[in-house]
Amino acid sequence: MNELPRTAKLVTVWLLIITAVWLLVEWAQWQRQRSRFSVDDLRQTIVLRRAPDGHFHWPGEVNGIAVDFLVDTGATSTALPLRLAREAGLAEGAPLRSATAGGLADGHASRADLRLRGGVQVDRLRVAVLPRLETPLLGMDVLGRLHFSQRGGELHIESGQAAVR
Repeated sequence: MNELPRTAKLVTVWLLIITAVWLLVEWAQWQRQRSRFSVDDLRQTIVLRRAPDGHFHWPGEVNGIAVDFLVDTGATSTALPLRLAREAGLAEGAPLRSATAGGLADGHASRADLRLRGGVQVDRLRVAVLPRLETPLLGMDVLGRLHFSQRGGELHIESGQAAVR
């Protein structure tokens, strides 16, 4: 009869330990995500720090859906995965073929409203929707309208241009 309470106590302790470790890992990931993006109000600059994957990521939204854009200065246009385009309710436009780092990819054109953290927004941007794409790419169609520079592991973007049209 004494074993049941002792076993219940051990299970409870282990569940508490596992929960604490899980919460610590979640908090660390949240901190790392938060520290990759900042706004320097004094210099009116958005600062993106290189992520552990070696790329710059810019959090934002596509038609109100939260996304983490991969900043791709080698991409001519912004491209979205098909699953994200569907979730954001984007209309399917003309078919297109896009040259990607992985070769040619078939998809379709669409239009989307982008909101990037730091106050940058682009309305009705023409985007490529690619079924095999895994991560949303922010291309030079947006970045080329902004003044930015790279210093070390940081990408500095002038935030004075909140609305990019």
